[in-house]
Amino acid sequence: MYFITISEMLGTNGEKIARQVAKELNYTFYGEEELFKAADEMGFLSDIKKLGEKSPALLERFFGEKPKIYLDRLQSVIYEVARKGDAVFFGRGSQLLLHSFDCAFHVLVTGSTEKRIKRVMEEKQAGREVAEKMIHRSDHDKRGFIRFAFDEDWLNPHLYDLIPNTDKLSVDSVAKMIVDGARSEGIKSCGIDSVTNLKKLSLQRQIESALLESGLMTSHLFFTIENGDLVRVFGMVNSQEEKEKVEALVKKAKDIKRVANDLVIVNLSMTGL
Repeated sequence: MYFITISEMLGTNGEKIARQVAKELNYTFYGEEELFKAADEMGFLSDIKKLGEKSPALLERFFGEKPKIYLDRLQSVIYEVARKGDAVFFGRGSQLLLHSFDCAFHVLVTGSTEKRIKRVMEEKQAGREVAEKMIHRSDHDKRGFIRFAFDEDWLNPHLYDLIPNTDKLSVDSVAKMIVDGARSEGIKSCGIDSVTNLKKLSLQRQIESALLESGLMTSHLFFTIENGDLVRVFGMVNSQEEKEKVEALVKKAKDIKRVANDLVIVNLSMTGL
């Protein structure tokens, strides 16, 4: 099992390249529409649509948990579909979510500002001023999204294995470079450990988002996923009712059969915590 993540600067033909790579390798392509479909099947569609590939508003970040909930669910969807087999992921932070997997090959498609403006003008039938604004907004949103989601710079070259510039390279030539790179000996096939880890990561995001949405996730509550179907929750809660609510919520997660509830009941208001 192999993954390719392709990110782009707007106006560089990144999506065309990603779709062609998927077709040539017979990999499943996951762009916005495909991830929306997977999210719908998991019951997360509205949350994924609300997040988009941009940073949430400043006030929403500081005074609400919703952006974190949306982000957890987006990440859960990506990890879940990755378990299904060979795939090309287009954007959505996939280059960072799958960065620790040796079976993943990461690409950033770039180009000069002038060439990008001309492509956007042509593809969108837009004037120069509008094209410039579209590119500026796209770069700003992607920068903000990756900073919010991963505290990382989306243009950091160390995040990528290949950074082609499409000023002089065609869609076909860049697609061939990516296909050749993905087939190199340095890209190892994902083993059973990787598949198990993907499942664990997906479950972690699902449980965290559920706890956040319910208001039960606090700085005193922790959980770990052990042996695939066992979740251990530990830390401190205010009451027996809260302890039982946490356990019931965790049990609702897909594939979780057992919960080890090691939560300790403490009057947190009296402790100053």
